[in-house]
Amino acid sequence: MADAKVIPFDDDRSRARRRPSRAEGEAAAVRALPAPLRAPSRPAGPPEPEEAPDAGEGTPTARSGGGGWERRLASGLAFLRRRVTGEYEVDEFGYDEELTDQVLMSLLRPVFEKYFRVEVKGVENIPAEGGALVVANHSGTLPLDGLMMQVAVHDHHPAGRHLRLLAADLVFVLPVVNELARKAGHTLACAEDAERLLRAGEIVGVMPEGFKGIGKPFGERYKLQRFGRGGFVSTALRAGVPIVPCSIVGAEEIYPMIGNAKTLARLLGFPYFPLTPTFPWLGPLGMVPLPTKWTIQFGEPIATGDHPPEAAEDPMLMFNLTDQVREQIQHTLYKLLVQRRSVFF
Repeated sequence: MADAKVIPFDDDRSRARRRPSRAEGEAAAVRALPAPLRAPSRPAGPPEPEEAPDAGEGTPTARSGGGGWERRLASGLAFLRRRVTGEYEVDEFGYDEELTDQVLMSLLRPVFEKYFRVEVKGVENIPAEGGALVVANHSGTLPLDGLMMQVAVHDHHPAGRHLRLLAADLVFVLPVVNELARKAGHTLACAEDAERLLRAGEIVGVMPEGFKGIGKPFGERYKLQRFGRGGFVSTALRAGVPIVPCSIVGAEEIYPMIGNAKTLARLLGFPYFPLTPTFPWLGPLGMVPLPTKWTIQFGEPIATGDHPPEAAEDPMLMFNLTDQVREQIQHTLYKLLVQRRSVFF
């Protein structure tokens, strides 16, 4: 199998170019004919009645009835051919945009729309172009909130932007998960990778609570944990990009964590081993998340471009901005919780 080509961030070969329409092409062909060969213009007057098309030709049903599945089949076969021959492109982080758009998003979209019925608010606060850092709360025992946030940006942003998530080391040591995460655009949660993506004009998502947020007990739901040392603020300051706070409601209840088997977690090398009302008591069935109703709200962006590059080394500024982002997310969480009618509706 041929190797996939690696493209830099500033490669614009994938940008679509406008093709002339059929009418434009015919008009150009007529203009190119000598004057005697051109059809004489018809004088203005009432339009002549047109003959009704034959039932088997020219009707909308005949023109489009059987073409939809044929186009989808041809597109699917072309996609498979590119997969087999290696004629697809990935960036230096392993991100495969075509696979993400056509396969991964298609698998996640029914969960997003039908199962969790996610309501998206304020997605227009993410800039239409250029880099931005989306900072969100983290919860749910398993990191489904990050995936749903990725679908929210991909499907609901007016410019159709892609969210590149920063993931923990554990993601990249798990078989299969490692490869899928890379293909979906996730990369290691380190300042160097995040800054490179932001400077390249990408939308980067980070959840500073980490395992402390996703693995907290159910009794502490929607209470934000510590946001680390403010490293995400330093990265945004160095890249000169805005910070977009994001609040996610609904993920806390998909796996209510009522206990933590710490000994088993240490044996398996996990940060925690959750005990929920259904897992591990119901076996694999207990891993099915509860169908809660979600809301994802993107808040007003916090600008960082007014600060000089050396501001990234100012601990007081980083502390103040970190606290501002955290307070904005927490306040929005409380507001959304008051507004929702039920956990499931």
